[in-house]
Amino acid sequence: MPRRSVALLIETSNGYCRGLLDGICGFARTRGNWSIQLNEQEQGALPPAWLKEWQGDGIIARIETDQIGLQLQQLQLPIVDLSAARHLPGIPWADTDDRAISRLVVEHFLDRGFVNLAYCGDPGFAWSNSRRDHFRRFAEEADCNYFEYQVTHRYDAKYKWDKVRNSLADWMQTLPKPIAIMGCNDYQGQLLLDVCRSRSIGVPEEIAVLGVDNDSLLCNLCDPQLTSVIPDTYATGFEAAELLEKMMNGEPVDRNARLVTQPKGVQVRQSTDTIAIEDQDVAKALIYIRRHALENIRVADIMRQCSISRRALEHRFSKVVGHTPHEELNRIRLQRIKQLLAETDDRITEIAKRTGYDHPEYLTVAFKRSMGMTPTEYRNELRKKTSG
Repeated sequence: MPRRSVALLIETSNGYCRGLLDGICGFARTRGNWSIQLNEQEQGALPPAWLKEWQGDGIIARIETDQIGLQLQQLQLPIVDLSAARHLPGIPWADTDDRAISRLVVEHFLDRGFVNLAYCGDPGFAWSNSRRDHFRRFAEEADCNYFEYQVTHRYDAKYKWDKVRNSLADWMQTLPKPIAIMGCNDYQGQLLLDVCRSRSIGVPEEIAVLGVDNDSLLCNLCDPQLTSVIPDTYATGFEAAELLEKMMNGEPVDRNARLVTQPKGVQVRQSTDTIAIEDQDVAKALIYIRRHALENIRVADIMRQCSISRRALEHRFSKVVGHTPHEELNRIRLQRIKQLLAETDDRITEIAKRTGYDHPEYLTVAFKRSMGMTPTEYRNELRKKTSG
């Protein structure tokens, strides 16, 4: 099989794109006989000059502008797009599911008791607008108060860092507290946290902030550290490479195909590690349960976090949360068990250890009581649906 020459026009400056590159390289190592040309560039940069004379076989690119799309179209090579902007129609593209991302964020905020939700986006990116639309719909369906702010697009000729920052700060000062804000990505989340620090706004007590992409460098540089949605960028990059290989082989593909990968979850850090509840005893109990539910804790351990009787806590907890501390403990454990059954091949014995059960039999009884089937039956049903 001849060695294929593939150009990657993908920025390396952020965690999301480095994840895409990992997936592409994973395919090239295991399934493709590729010689890869990777050009160091920033987001939205024009293709390098050498590309016009390049005698290659295919391209994977983040096509963020019409100008980039036009230049690549003139090459008449197989291309897979890794941008949701769709500046070059008629070619396959791969992306993460913005609807699923926004749903995860709203659920994360609702789990923490927030009723005021806000979105901060960059209107120059199609993926930001898509996430905004889904976030707003999920927030409104949950009867939450919705707020929105769009910063000046970073590539706009009128963009000025200080002006953007000050305008955003003024908006944040007007918001009801407590409130939870979704930044369209980690870059926006970092900006939100920086504004909070400059205006002495408490995070996460007054404003909780969440980003998207889980760029570990960026999230851990933030103060406090930034909670973020974890995209499956490796799978996105791998599937894009797999599709390009088919195109270079001359195999028929859907030119308007969209490869959509699901987010892997939320990486919780300090910026959302709170509960939007006025009752401090209930808030302490709920925070403790969320942090330690998988550590074989009991209700007695929860009670030690509060200064009131068990009966009083259960009454107040049920009034605020809708069920007892014991039921909340079981709910979180059940949620984790279902995730492990769906995403791993771990034995029930191992899952029991990882979810706070002394014995696998206890897990099976609790799971069947809630789900009407055993853990093994649940896993088998999931795999039947997937294979079908």
